[in-house]
Amino acid sequence: MMSFCLDLQPDRGFFARMQHVLLKSKIHRACVIVADVDYEGSIEIPSDLMEAAGIWEGEKVLVTSASKGGRLETYAQAGEPGTGKIIMNGGAAHIIKAGERITIMSFAISENPILPKKIVCNELNEIIRRVN
Repeated sequence: MMSFCLDLQPDRGFFARMQHVLLKSKIHRACVIVADVDYEGSIEIPSDLMEAAGIWEGEKVLVTSASKGGRLETYAQAGEPGTGKIIMNGGAAHIIKAGERITIMSFAISENPILPKKIVCNELNEIIRRVN
């Protein structure tokens, strides 16, 4: 009878080089000001908030509603800075509506830990706290 031993120890080199999907940017507790189903799509975010959180124009974002639990992925579109005007556009406006408190997140792929840029907004979408 032949016997063998299976080594179940992970290859340390493999795990050291593994790519991880990590939180890169977060705008927390923002408020949707307008929801426009007739627009082609995306979420419009004032460019000053995008810059503070490190979100790029056209970047894929996950948007979650703290108000009603809706979740969706779309891309970020830069809006006029200083307005606080966050707009859900297109079909996304059926899922997340005006008045809902949301979190907008983007992610990065990295072999190493990263420190995400996070901001917290009030109901006027003014930054009340930075968490970096």
